[in-house]
Amino acid sequence: MDTIFAEATPPGRGGVSVVRLSGPKAHTTLESLAGPVATPRMVALRALRDGDDLIDRALVIWFAEGHSFTGEEVAELHLHGAPVIASRLSQALLARGLRRAEAGEFTKRAFLNGRIDLAEAEGLADLLSAETEAQRKLAMRATEGELGRKADELRSKLIRAGALIEASIDFADEEVPDEVPEEALELIKTVCSDIQGMLASYPATERLRQGYEVAIIGPPNAGKSTLLNRIGQREIALVSEIAGTTRDILELHTDLRGLPVTFLDTAGLRESSDPVEAMGVARAVQRAAEADLRIHLSVDGVPEEAVMEGDIIVRSKADLGRGEENAISGLTGEGVAELLDLVYDRLRVRAADSGLVGHKRQAEALQRAAAALEIEGSLAPEFLAEALRQAAQALAMMVGRVGAEDYLDEIFSSFCIGK
Repeated sequence: MDTIFAEATPPGRGGVSVVRLSGPKAHTTLESLAGPVATPRMVALRALRDGDDLIDRALVIWFAEGHSFTGEEVAELHLHGAPVIASRLSQALLARGLRRAEAGEFTKRAFLNGRIDLAEAEGLADLLSAETEAQRKLAMRATEGELGRKADELRSKLIRAGALIEASIDFADEEVPDEVPEEALELIKTVCSDIQGMLASYPATERLRQGYEVAIIGPPNAGKSTLLNRIGQREIALVSEIAGTTRDILELHTDLRGLPVTFLDTAGLRESSDPVEAMGVARAVQRAAEADLRIHLSVDGVPEEAVMEGDIIVRSKADLGRGEENAISGLTGEGVAELLDLVYDRLRVRAADSGLVGHKRQAEALQRAAAALEIEGSLAPEFLAEALRQAAQALAMMVGRVGAEDYLDEIFSSFCIGK
């Protein structure tokens, strides 16, 4: 494979700029710039030279093949953070036959070289884009390989069950214990139960990974935009006494105690002859229906048919001194903290249901495994064995490890057949 390089730090001026090399020429290229670097994983301060030109004095480190993130020879050069230095180094690297890395190519090589599985790669991408503590923790579970270990656990049970069934087919005239079929069926039942549990937690996990949406809805002049501005602690939406000021949907992305939440300010709900306002109302109704939670703001109450399960209903404009219970004021902040506490409590319950599967690709692989294991009635052993192979392959595909036929090893290690 080519030897690639790229800046591992964001472009622009900073204290340090890290340039990473990966591939079969990484070590020799490093030594052509910095002189002999014999000890792996030892940081050294070296002068980087391209011929007679001193590029910079940098900290350098190299990782031997098989002991790096990508699994290849890897070198890192920690330069001073002026963009011109990284640019000059790039010229020297291109002249030595290296090429610039494509987006995600280091992680791709790590996967191809067996350093990480697909689920870990997806977890790494989630970690890089995490904005809240809950998203960070979810991504860390993926990068630590929890899903891969669970997939391997389920596959090993299917392989065991398949081996037992294959034994009954291939060695039918040998002495096979009577309890073999029962053990195989019990293993299948356990795997099916685990897969269904993982699929059941998928929607909650995906929502936590992508973030929750909370729609603020109500009639015109109910204080929706004022509330949004209060939550965001800045002027996000225009506030006016003129009804119908908000026509499009305004979004406020926040970190609500570690949960990723987007609050939506929507158009006031009413019948309108203005076609633009009518479009805004239609969008508001649709987006609110799709949101994870709705806050109904009203001065005169909310129609029961407009409320969905779990919604929050509050009276607005408490600053007018009506003294009503469950009232808030976006203008003064009265009751807003308590409202956010309630929103957090409602969403926290949903986040608690999250699991390991947070990507559609992973869920689809699990669904294929579950479909293969939907065994009705008494299948012939040959068909049952094929169903188990399909399910095991789907689990391997979920984490990018499409395994070979493992059944013979399992059979001969578990039974002393044909000794």
